[in-house]
Formats: sequence, structure tokens, C-alpha cells
Amino acid sequence: MSEPGTGPEEPGRGKATPEPTTPASKQANGINPDQESDAQRLPGQRLDHGEVIGVRRGMFGANNGGDTTGYGRLVRTVRLPGAATRPYGGWFDEVADELEGALEEQGLLPENAIEKTVVDRGELTFHIAREHLPRVARTLRDDPALRFELCTGVSGAHYPGDKGRELHAVYHLRSITHNRLIRLEVSAPDSDPHIPSITDVYPTNDWHERETYDFFGLVFDGHPALTRIMMPDDWQGHPQRKDYPLGGIPVEYKGAQIPAPDQRRSYS
Repeated sequence: MSEPGTGPEEPGRGKATPEPTTPASKQANGINPDQESDAQRLPGQRLDHGEVIGVRRGMFGANNGGDTTGYGRLVRTVRLPGAATRPYGGWFDEVADELEGALEEQGLLPENAIEKTVVDRGELTFHIAREHLPRVARTLRDDPALRFELCTGVSGAHYPGDKGRELHAVYHLRSITHNRLIRLEVSAPDSDPHIPSITDVYPTNDWHERETYDFFGLVFDGHPALTRIMMPDDWQGHPQRKDYPLGGIPVEYKGAQIPAPDQRRSYS
């Protein structure tokens, strides 16, 4: 007769056999094996950080109780990412130091040219005062320690709640030498939508500046031929601005007449 604890364990007794932890078993048990990795890839939440430029209520502009979508009670604060504090991390500090040092060598105080530096979602953005944009762009292109030789274009953004800087121009710069990517952002008010052109620094911006002018109404001073590129020359307004009226052309479909969007049912 075997001593207690030394004999074969009876079924269902003794130490429990650990369940397999393979991805297949997790999926079988209702656990998403990619949940942890997916969570790491989600955009960062700004929470209470950043600059508040507005509050959105509801979903589709409904404000008289006629919202039938189920989003009528949705309240969301609209925030832009705020300035980051050093250290920024990785090569971001190196680029910031080199840019500030190069501007100082030219007799320009960095704080006068760089309004703020933002690190958000793993990307580096310099907010540049519009009057200093050409010098900053040329410095980023020509300085040996920076060498951002390629500008992949400029795009516009319109934030009606960002008072005094409603219109934004965003430039993406790539350093082929150092394999780095940064962003420049320049703002202008609705009342004075002028930003210096940088086509003499990055000639490929020619058509991109025309497109941003066409859709957002940003006037790039010094552009060689700032004309519309997508819309007809006599088109009124700039279609991608948030205050542009939602209109359209009626469509006939199998005998039914579908009205333009601005003539359909309105919740407001």
C-alpha cells in the first residue's frame, strides 16, 4: 500500500492540469489572441490634455430633438494636441536641437519661429509662425544635420472653433538621407488667409498649394500661378471648408427624383 501522497493521483484530484494557452485555445475560449497587441496599436487618448477648440453635441447637426440616430445625447470635446515637453524621445530631440541651433546661427530666435512642438501618436510636428515658414523650410532642407530633401505636399484643414487660426496648412517633410519624417503646421485666420509659398524651396509643392487654395481658400503668397486646379475657375467658395453649404445636383434614378443633399430631410 502506497504512502499518502506518493501513489497515483485519482482522476479529478491533485494539481489541476493547466489549460493550453495557444492562440487557438484562446480563440476557442472566447478570448481574442490579438486583443493585447491591438490595444497597443490604438491611437493615444488625449483625455484632459491639449487645447479645447469646441464641444460637439449629437451627431449630424441635429439640435431640435429630431435626431433619430441614437446619438442625440453624445457630447464630445474637440481637442487639438498641446505642446510637448522635453525629452521628446528618440531622434526627435536631435532634430529639434539641430533646427533650433541652425535658426540661432541665422540670427533668428527659435521661439519666434517655432510656436510649439507637438509629439502626438508617435509623430513630430513643428508649428511654425507663417512669416518664418520659408526660412524654416530652407533650413530643414539644406542643413547637413537635417537634410529633409523631400516635401510630399501640403494639405489644408479648417477648424472653425480654433479662433484666430481657423485655417491650417500641413506639410510633410521626409529626409531621404536620415530616413526621418516630420510635419510642419502653419495657421492663419479666416480674416487673413495668407501663407507664404515655399515652391521656391520645394518646387513639387506647386500643384499641392493650388489644390489647398482651391479647396480651403488659403492664399499662398509668391506662388507662380495660384489658380484653381480641380473646381471650375468661376466656382464660388471653397468646398472643403466646414462652413461651405452642403449642396448638390438632383439625381434621377429609375424614374424617381432624388433631391440634392441640402434639400433632403433636415433634423435642424
